[in-house]
Amino acid sequence: MFRFSLIKKDGNARLGKIYTSHGEIETPIFMPVGTQGTVKAITMKHLEEINAQIILGNTYHLYLRPGLEVLKKFGGLHNFSSWKKPILTDSGGFQVFSLAVGKEKEGKQKAQVIVTEEGVKFKSHLDGSWHFFTPEFVVEIQEIIGSDIMMPLDECPPYPCSHQYAKQSLDRTVRWLKRSKEAKKNPNQALFGIIQGSVYEDLRKESTLKTLELDMDGYSIGGLSVGEPKEFMYSMTEVVTSLLPENKPRYLMGVGTPEDLLESVDRGVDMFDCVMPTRNGRNGTLFTHYGKINIKSAKYKLDDSPIDPLCDCYTCKNFSKGYLRHLYNAEEITAYILGTIHNLRFYLKLMEDIRQAIKEDRFKSFKREFLDRYNNQG
Repeated sequence: MFRFSLIKKDGNARLGKIYTSHGEIETPIFMPVGTQGTVKAITMKHLEEINAQIILGNTYHLYLRPGLEVLKKFGGLHNFSSWKKPILTDSGGFQVFSLAVGKEKEGKQKAQVIVTEEGVKFKSHLDGSWHFFTPEFVVEIQEIIGSDIMMPLDECPPYPCSHQYAKQSLDRTVRWLKRSKEAKKNPNQALFGIIQGSVYEDLRKESTLKTLELDMDGYSIGGLSVGEPKEFMYSMTEVVTSLLPENKPRYLMGVGTPEDLLESVDRGVDMFDCVMPTRNGRNGTLFTHYGKINIKSAKYKLDDSPIDPLCDCYTCKNFSKGYLRHLYNAEEITAYILGTIHNLRFYLKLMEDIRQAIKEDRFKSFKREFLDRYNNQG
C-alpha cells in the first residue's frame, strides 16, 4: 500500500520516504521522464546505475502507442519495459492541450481539442484520429498501465490566461478529481490531486483547499513552468505548500532547472520531473557544478578534462570533453547516450546532496554554496 513518511525538516525543506508496491523512494526526488515507456537515449540498466528511484510514463502517449491491448497483454508497463522500480504516470491532460497548440504554431494541421464537462475530445498527433478522455477512462488507462502513482485528468490553463478562465478550469479540475477518485479501483495505486489556479494567489488557495477536502494520497502543483516569470512560479508554489498537510507528498509538475529544484525544495516540495536534462543531453547542453556548457563549442576541441570533475557518472569517469565534442559534432548516437547519462546523474546527485544536507541541518548553506558556484561559472 502507498504511504509517505516525513522523516525530518530543515526550515521548509523536507526529508521523507514514499512507500510503494514496487519499492521505496527517498525524497526530495527528481524523476526522469520516460514518456513512451522509456527514458530517451538511456537504458533501464543505466537508469539503475545512476540511482534513478522512479520514472515517469505518460497516459496520452502510452494510450495511443503501444495501446491498451499491448499493455494488457504484457501485464502493465513494469513488465513491458522491464523497469522494476516505481512508476508515476501523468494523466495526459497537459499533452492533449499542449500538442494541439504546438501543431498550430508549427503551421501544420491543428490537432483540435474540444473540452466539455464530460471530458476532452481530441485528435491524435500521430494520425489525426479522434479520441475521448473522461476522468474515469484516464484512471482506467492508468490502472492498465499499472503505475504506482496516478495523476487525474485536469485542465491546465496556459500562461497568460484571465482570472475567469483560471477559475473555471480549477473548478472543472476539482469536479473531475471527484470523479477520478470514485473511479479508482486498485488500492495499490496512489492517486494525487492536481492544484491549479494559474498565477492568481486567491485561486491557488481556493484550488488547494477544495482539493484537500477530497483527502488524496498526495498533492501535485500543476499549471506552473508554462512560461510564467520565475517569481510567479516560486510565489505560487509557496502559497500552495503553506496550506498542504505535512503527512502527504508534494509534487511540482514539470520543473525544472537546478535552481528551480533548490528553490522549490526550500519551499517544501518533495517531487519533481522535467524533460530538461534528457532533452539538453541530446542537444549537447550539459549541466555541471560550474554552470551549463555547450559541448559542441570549438573551445573543447583539445580539452582532455571530464565534463564535470565533481561528477561520478560513467561519462565523466571515462571520457573527455574533446571526445564528447567530436561525438556530438559527428552526430554519433553514442553522444546522446553519454550526454543523457551525465545530465540525469547530475540531477539525481544534486537531489542526493540535498537530502544529505537536510539530514545534517545545513540545507540553506548548501543551497547558497551550490548556486554561487553554479551561477558564477566556477
